[in-house]
Amino acid sequence: MLTNRVFMKKTRKGGIIKVVREHYLRDDVACGIGSCGLCSLPSTRTSLDPKPEQLNESFPLPHYLMLDTNVILYQIDFLESEAVRNVIVLSTVLDEVKHRSPKIFKRLRKVIADPGRKFYTFVNEHHKDTYLSKGIGESANDRNDRMIRQAALWYGKHIKEDNPKSKLQVIILTDDAENRTKASALGLAVSSVANYVGSMKNHPELKDKVFNTEKWQDDSKIIFPSHMTAAQIHDGIKKGELHQGSFFASRDNFLEGNVRSEAYEEPILIQGRLNLNRAVDGDVVAIRMFPKSEWKCPSKIVLVDEQNVDDETAEVADPEFENDPKDDAVPTAAIVGIIKRKWRQYCGILAANPLAGSTRHLFVPSDRNIPRIRIETRQSAHLITQRIVVAIDYWPRHSKYPIGHFVRALGNIGEKDAENEVILLEHDIPHGSWSAEIKSQLPVLPWHVEPEEYKKRVDLRDITICSVDPPGCTDIDDALHARRLDNGNIEVGVHIADVTHFIKPGTALDKEAALRATTVYLVDKRIDMVPDILSSNLCSLRGGEERLAFSCVWELDDNANIIHTKFHKSVIKSKAALTYQEAQLIIDDASQTNQTAQSLRLLNKLAKLLKKRRIDNGALVLASPEIRFNIDSETHDPIDVVAKKMLDTNSMVEEFMLLANVSVAEKIEHEFPECAMLRRHPCPPDANFEPLKKAASYQGFEIITDSGKQLATSLDLAVKPDNPYFNTLLRILTTRCMMQAVYFISGTTQRQEYFHYGLASPIYTHFTSPIRRYADIIVHRLLAACIGADSTYPALLDKTASAQLCNNLNYRNRMAQYSGRASVALHTHLFFRNRTSDEEAYILFVKKNAFQVIVPKYGLEGTIYVSGRGEKARSGPTFTYNEETQTQSCDNVEFHAFDPVMVRLSLDSTNVQHQKLVFELVTPYIEGFSVKPLAELDQASPTKRKSTEVEEQQPPAVDTVKKSKKGKKAK
Repeated sequence: MLTNRVFMKKTRKGGIIKVVREHYLRDDVACGIGSCGLCSLPSTRTSLDPKPEQLNESFPLPHYLMLDTNVILYQIDFLESEAVRNVIVLSTVLDEVKHRSPKIFKRLRKVIADPGRKFYTFVNEHHKDTYLSKGIGESANDRNDRMIRQAALWYGKHIKEDNPKSKLQVIILTDDAENRTKASALGLAVSSVANYVGSMKNHPELKDKVFNTEKWQDDSKIIFPSHMTAAQIHDGIKKGELHQGSFFASRDNFLEGNVRSEAYEEPILIQGRLNLNRAVDGDVVAIRMFPKSEWKCPSKIVLVDEQNVDDETAEVADPEFENDPKDDAVPTAAIVGIIKRKWRQYCGILAANPLAGSTRHLFVPSDRNIPRIRIETRQSAHLITQRIVVAIDYWPRHSKYPIGHFVRALGNIGEKDAENEVILLEHDIPHGSWSAEIKSQLPVLPWHVEPEEYKKRVDLRDITICSVDPPGCTDIDDALHARRLDNGNIEVGVHIADVTHFIKPGTALDKEAALRATTVYLVDKRIDMVPDILSSNLCSLRGGEERLAFSCVWELDDNANIIHTKFHKSVIKSKAALTYQEAQLIIDDASQTNQTAQSLRLLNKLAKLLKKRRIDNGALVLASPEIRFNIDSETHDPIDVVAKKMLDTNSMVEEFMLLANVSVAEKIEHEFPECAMLRRHPCPPDANFEPLKKAASYQGFEIITDSGKQLATSLDLAVKPDNPYFNTLLRILTTRCMMQAVYFISGTTQRQEYFHYGLASPIYTHFTSPIRRYADIIVHRLLAACIGADSTYPALLDKTASAQLCNNLNYRNRMAQYSGRASVALHTHLFFRNRTSDEEAYILFVKKNAFQVIVPKYGLEGTIYVSGRGEKARSGPTFTYNEETQTQSCDNVEFHAFDPVMVRLSLDSTNVQHQKLVFELVTPYIEGFSVKPLAELDQASPTKRKSTEVEEQQPPAVDTVKKSKKGKKAK
């Protein structure tokens, strides 16, 4: 059976064409009920239970649930609960969900794919008895609601036809009051989600997961201005009265943020609760610019929202911001509308309401860029000690905080598994188990190189190849060799694991690797991009085992000049898997003269020449605080913290990895100028360097940033004999001036923008770590096509698809770095749980009410507040801030950036919900503010200590020399 829709369409040239759309209908679409004698259900499809378990007091008969679109969009957390089973999802609803929210659609598909959940997709759009054409003047939403009611009527009739005595019901779940009224008039069973969940037996926890706006209706005074409608925003942007951009909340001040808009080169300042107007970090917003006379300077105070009571009547006035026009004022605006919400699920803790019996509480997110969230829960007594997940539902004008609902608990606060789960969820790290389909595509052990592979590849098993990696490394993706040729030159080879032999384009494994994009390294665990059988076994270039590789081989002279370069797939057998320390000992031990020692010495000699040449060309040598935890083998808790030491062998490996990446980049860009995957590092704008220039100038040094070469030279000259850590501090600040290095497709960017600023390289890519980076897999496929070792496929040469892939790679790479830093912070808390120590530190920044310090021994940064914190004033001596010199002074003591100080580190565990790493000033000593050195403390009457919370500022990721293999191996 088929229906036709005929309409006339006007072409661009003014002609009229007739368009006919055919819609095919069937009478054999299965209902999905397992016991139905009228339908023939394919064995591959999940069926509904013949007699669903009765779980609802208001609906005592066995029944199936039928959902409308908004229930799925707004109640997905409830639907993901294991208690919700035997659900009919209409194709009408499924299509609308896919159109309106791809993210929710993906979550729904995951639930539908679980056979135990009994979610059945009924193709009502192609059933002759459930399809309804759109009525004249009828909206798409009204037609969809009518389709749902029609499907429910058909199911009721169909069940009776199969078994007249059946008591099975179909209940429509909808929060649309009008839809419920119309369904009831037709004699259908219908309920709102809140009412249905409220009468469920044995599942009281589900009440907290329901999104219900009626619970939060409040007639109190309006706090925020109303948001413009979509039409008003569109009209305002078209007229140039409004601008759009992404909103980024300030980490230091919860009443401040900025918007990045293409209309302005610099970020646009948003200041004050009303001007922020309910925007949440990441939202795409519409802003109205203030006249230049009303532009302001970013606040120089650190302001934390510390309200603990969910009381909207307890109004606290915003602090006064500086309103006087200044020369350094920045563009300032107010948010007038929300174009797109970027809300997600948030991890954090519950700040319980002190009112006995109250069900309304404040949720405090782990991410300080996110405001507190009002939720209603009856489980506060249990959740008060838990890390929990909460979702935002909406943010009304009368509420200082957004409204949300409880999703799930992760575990007890402070437990490592729960805290690790928070890190992974907060940074959107895919870390689920591998699907059955992926497992079916993996090779089976024992595995051996197939005979035909030897014929396809260059056999390098007899060459002295070895790997050099951190201790404990299991994902060894690169190995090296060097040997003298008969003509006197040197052959150097970089051999990279051939991961693409095992991961074919378009497979489930390939799609999952592309989604994950990178391996994530936490202090005590690793989230692999590919399954362990590949990452730690078959693709790991372990010593003494045959492995498939992709080799980049150069012929170099003794001055490290490249004579010739070749690429080929190979079979290798590494002679040794060495650590950096082991390789260094072999190089330094003159008594060792075997082939491995000779190879390493040649590599080390050439690497030093390559590094000098790069630095002479303007490559930057930057710094960032890096530490290493020694972990207890039984408890897995940190027992020691040491700063990472860099040996010559670290640099040796890095230099040849960089050289291989550059050589491969040149090759694939030459062969595929429109679709090569490359990596660039943009030159930072001058404004980024201002904090560095000011800090250096106060110390008597000039930092010139006109070019990378001048910056590198300026940093080399900025040395203070009396402060050996000064130059390192400058390089740390320089790292924070850098832009993010990103992947891109060659055909989408101008040739002059390929430049990698940190490495001073005209072109660059990632080739050397395909076990842990999906970008390298794409580069391997491109290079294989270049040398005829493999063929291309459509997606590989599709610029649009590749550009979208780059966006995901850049995002995942950034999140992986942030999660690694968060893991370090977690283990730092664990390390200091029962420790207190006085350590040497240096001041990094001096602010209006605080100064930020760094402790080189541990790579830790913290904030010491001097005049106030949040909305509370602190007692003690008065500090005076000099904005001109950016200094704090008190009792004839003046604090400058880069000054050495002594601080005390300890963990404040008085609040079990939010432990804090405490930084206290020891020296220079200020009466009433500093604490006495531990050596002088009388243990019988310990000094009361002040608590200050760590404020971390981490550098962006750039492919600098020091960081080219940062975080590559298991810690």
